[in-house]
Amino acid sequence: MSDFLNNLSAYPLVALLGCVLGSSNMAIYLARLKGVDLAAHGTGNPGASNVLITMGWRAAILVCVHDLVKCNLAVWLAGVLFPELPAAPAVAGAASILGQMYPFYMHFRGGKGFAAYLAVTLALDWRFALCLYAVLIVLLLASNYVVVCTFTTIAVVPVWFAVTGRVATALLLCIPSAFILWKHRENIVRLRNGTEIGFRSAGLGEHRVQSKKQKGM
Repeated sequence: MSDFLNNLSAYPLVALLGCVLGSSNMAIYLARLKGVDLAAHGTGNPGASNVLITMGWRAAILVCVHDLVKCNLAVWLAGVLFPELPAAPAVAGAASILGQMYPFYMHFRGGKGFAAYLAVTLALDWRFALCLYAVLIVLLLASNYVVVCTFTTIAVVPVWFAVTGRVATALLLCIPSAFILWKHRENIVRLRNGTEIGFRSAGLGEHRVQSKKQKGM
């Protein structure tokens, strides 16, 4: 019983590890460096999608790579530091997504969690993640909206872990799934109104924002 309680009491530390690593936000760093106000342009969100819209492909790729590394690091470190906790990787992964969405140093105003969610899925089950990525690419090209891929992901991933016997992981991932759905409520409205910014127009730079350096040239 004491071993169980000791293990249980360690999970908050695992969650804290995930939150701290997840709260690192390359979109915010790049926006400050380039003098771009992400809140005032595009979707108003400090995440990979809005970085693509406002700052272009290179910046968006850098944000995605950063999310991939930090979330995978959180899952890996949790497994290494807390080997006695079977759910530690999943707890750290879910917490890293929430940390990305609600960074403590930005008054809990962060990204919408999609890139982080994809990264955690890769860390927990890379074979399934690669198959999912392939499906999402097709879906993105067909629909032209990143948000469609987002909703597909947060619905499919917990189901996959549940049907493959990893119920605890599925339940833990349902938490960030719910928060991601809530954060995308404005996207749903824009989709209905036909005002959501499409992937193609974002990629072509139709909504690109000039940085302070570019404006000064």
